[in-house]
Amino acid sequence: MGRTNPTYRDALRAIEERWADFRRALRRRDQPRFDRLFEYAREHADASGLLNHQNSLAPALLSIDLEQEARLDDHENRLAELEQQIAEGEDTQPQPAAENTAGGSE
Repeated sequence: MGRTNPTYRDALRAIEERWADFRRALRRRDQPRFDRLFEYAREHADASGLLNHQNSLAPALLSIDLEQEARLDDHENRLAELEQQIAEGEDTQPQPAAENTAGGSE
């Protein structure tokens, strides 16, 4: 026998369809960002389905937050690496040669 309740993935698809007019009204540059948010929600659909929340949007929003938090962590780690590389580069830069202060020529 089949399931009597729609799956979370079905519910998420329905949410995306309800927001389709909003997506169409977005500027073209923002539409891929909107799509990416739903990709984030689909990434956690298994966990969201286990939650069986009454409001399907709540786990979708938390899934989006989780993915954005992961992206922030990645950016912070990359920034720290770049800052370390810059600091190491400043430490290994050759120092300007000291000028001859003896007054004589060699």
